[in-house]
Amino acid sequence: MTIYAQEGSDLMDGSTQTRVGIVDRTTKETDIRLKLNLDGTGEALIRTGIGFFDHMMTGFAKHGLFDVDLAVKGDLQVDTHHTVEDTGIVLGRAIKEAVGDKRGIARYGSVILPMDDALILCSVDLCGRPYLGYDLRLDREKVGEMETETVREFFYAVSYGAEMNLHFKQLDGINSHHIIEGAFKAFAKALDRATRYDQRIPGILSTKGVL
Repeated sequence: MTIYAQEGSDLMDGSTQTRVGIVDRTTKETDIRLKLNLDGTGEALIRTGIGFFDHMMTGFAKHGLFDVDLAVKGDLQVDTHHTVEDTGIVLGRAIKEAVGDKRGIARYGSVILPMDDALILCSVDLCGRPYLGYDLRLDREKVGEMETETVREFFYAVSYGAEMNLHFKQLDGINSHHIIEGAFKAFAKALDRATRYDQRIPGILSTKGVL
C-alpha cells in the first residue's frame, strides 16, 4: 500500500485544495487508487465496477462535500466482497492521512438523516481508536449486484483504516436501498462535521494533547 498526504494539491479541476490523501493498494484480489480531498465541493469520479456501490460512493462525496477520485479493479467474478471491503480499507487510510494531526478540528460529528422510510443515525469520533457500532437491518441479499452483508464490512474497514469510532443506528426503515443510502449519506455528513475547523480549538481537542 502506498499512501501520500498532500497540502495545496491540485485535484480534478486544477484548483488548489488542502487536506488531500492519496492511497494506492494492490493485492491479488483488488487494485485500488483513491484520491480524497476533505476540502472539496462534492465532485466525484467513481469506477468500482459495481453500479450500486458507485452510487453510494458518489453520494458520499456529494453530501460530505468531498472530492473523490476512485478507481477499483476487483475480482468481481467471485463476488463483490473484496472490492467493497478493500475500498473501505483504502478510504479509511485516505481519511487518516488527509486529516493529518487533527489540530483545530471538531473531532466529533453526528447526524440523524432521513431517506424516505429510513431514518439513520451516524456518529463519528476521530479519536485514533478504531471501533464500529453497526445496527442496520437489511432483509435483502443484494441491492443491484452488491451483497448487502458487505455494507458492514465496508464500514468496519473504514473505521479501522481511519482509526475512528463509527456508530450507526437504524431508527426506522424497511427498504434496504434507502437504509444503505441513508447510512452512506449520514456517514458523509457526520465526517464532514468532524473534520471541520473550529477557531475556538487552538490545538487538538483532547485532554491528552494527542489523538
